[in-house]
Amino acid sequence: MKCWGGGLVKHTLAVLVENRPGVLSRVAGLFARRGYNIESLVVGETEERTISRITLVVEGDDRVIEQVSKQLNKQVEVIKVQDITQEEIVERQMLLIKVTAGPEERQEILQLMDVFRSRIIDIGRRSLIVEATGDEGKIEAIIHSLRPFGIQELVRTGKVAMVRGSK
Repeated sequence: MKCWGGGLVKHTLAVLVENRPGVLSRVAGLFARRGYNIESLVVGETEERTISRITLVVEGDDRVIEQVSKQLNKQVEVIKVQDITQEEIVERQMLLIKVTAGPEERQEILQLMDVFRSRIIDIGRRSLIVEATGDEGKIEAIIHSLRPFGIQELVRTGKVAMVRGSK
């Protein structure tokens, strides 16, 4: 958990919802109406096709997050809301990044990506596309290490997270 001045904390929420049109919009709308920006949002089906899991990262004080969680729980389509900020979690993000790479830079980039256990998924005449997964720190480190080569395009997912153990 990261704290900033004024009691604002980055919260990670895991929200189970019915897999129906409009549910994501209603969930995100609760945060927007209160003026809180969703820093990261990932949605996907769970092991049950009728249920989706929304993983949100939002900055706010504990009181506001508790209030929004209660209001989310009142939504008909919401099955469960869990603030997993304080839990032991496994988290990952995915990164696709296209960097400028002529024949002379390729070997250096390949060696660098070996260090990060990332892989090259496309080779163009003057560029490479790298795929990487990891926690936020690893993703930031990869971006930082590839910046000197020239980043042409970058896309990354938000955080996906799961509580460790039997919870």
